[in-house]
Amino acid sequence: MRSHVLAALVNVKAMRFSLVLVLALLVCAPLAQAQSKSPALTPKQIRVELGKSSSDELAQRILQSFGKGGLEKGKTKLEETTMAWAVLSKAPAKVVDTEGKLIGALKKVGSGELQVLALELPNFKELSWRLEAGGQKLNQGTTKIEHFDYMPDSLPQPGVPVGKLETFEWTSQIFSNTIRTVTVYIPAQYDGKKPACVMVWQDGSRHVDPKGQLRASVVFDNLIHKKEMPVTVGIFIDPGRKPTQTPKDKAANRGFEYDSLGDAYARFLFEEILPEVTKRYSLNLRTDPAGRAIGGGSSGGICSFTVAWERPNEFGKVLSWVGSFVDLRGGHVYPYLIRKTEKKPIRVYLLDGTNDLDNAFGNWPLANKMMASSLQYMGYDYRIDWTECFHGSKGMSAHLPDALRWLWRDVR
Repeated sequence: MRSHVLAALVNVKAMRFSLVLVLALLVCAPLAQAQSKSPALTPKQIRVELGKSSSDELAQRILQSFGKGGLEKGKTKLEETTMAWAVLSKAPAKVVDTEGKLIGALKKVGSGELQVLALELPNFKELSWRLEAGGQKLNQGTTKIEHFDYMPDSLPQPGVPVGKLETFEWTSQIFSNTIRTVTVYIPAQYDGKKPACVMVWQDGSRHVDPKGQLRASVVFDNLIHKKEMPVTVGIFIDPGRKPTQTPKDKAANRGFEYDSLGDAYARFLFEEILPEVTKRYSLNLRTDPAGRAIGGGSSGGICSFTVAWERPNEFGKVLSWVGSFVDLRGGHVYPYLIRKTEKKPIRVYLLDGTNDLDNAFGNWPLANKMMASSLQYMGYDYRIDWTECFHGSKGMSAHLPDALRWLWRDVR
């Protein structure tokens, strides 16, 4: 009898041990799997790790970061002002400039063929480079090093109400055979009891994106919450694309709509977009020039100025960065028109930089300086912020909160 009892106890203990072992395996297996797959490294992290190790583990993490596909020809990654090159090659690899001068030798990482280089580069410079191994060119390119830190008001802040984003597709009559995406930002503070201000943006989808480069919707959230700009509905309009194009394609009608002088785009706004947005979302919007602003970058910048120039009694505020006041479609005449035309009730914000474009159509930095000079000569309410930016929206991204404060400073 005693032997049967002992046997039963042994069986119970064995079952308990087996159950504990199974549970331990279930818990530990995912942890071990997670530990075996370390997170990918950014260029900054790669630069730090290369100074400490050249192990197979580091090689695997770098391969995970770049991906193995195409590494025989070499790949690059850029993070702020840190650039990394990686290549799979038996021969020693190096990066040189266009004249063959050494930029840096790649370091062998791990026991395989992986070689890596990560460098901190000067900001606001254009680097032309060539990747070589064993005297053979593997890859080459030109990289623009341009980094601006975001201001706090370009980042989501705790306790700040987030506005709604509504999107629709619009087929234009004024710009025939075109369709476009329109995104409407409606601030959380809007209740319809009081008319809201309006700000129209060109190239709208990429500027309103809260995770994009400009993050205009996030800036609106923060500034409206702090009462540093009025309750403002944003109308973010993409340029017209052909019906056969997708929203991701380069819009075929952008240059015609944005760079042309005259009142066509203003009529498009007043006859099509503003009435449609007002009706579609039952909005109560201001119609006076002090309560309306318009903005955009590059060709979107000159387009914004053209609308206010044509309709100064409807739009009283302009936001333009790296504006194309050059001879794409006659916009180079604006500095002279401003000087020879009776002053109009327009407030103008300009931003450009020393690295902006210089080509057959004109010199963008010079054109924007000429615009500022003419506005000053005629006594306009204007401001120009000068940076080292290249052509694009990176320079504006760091200045947008302050620019909007200035533009709306006397409207609440």
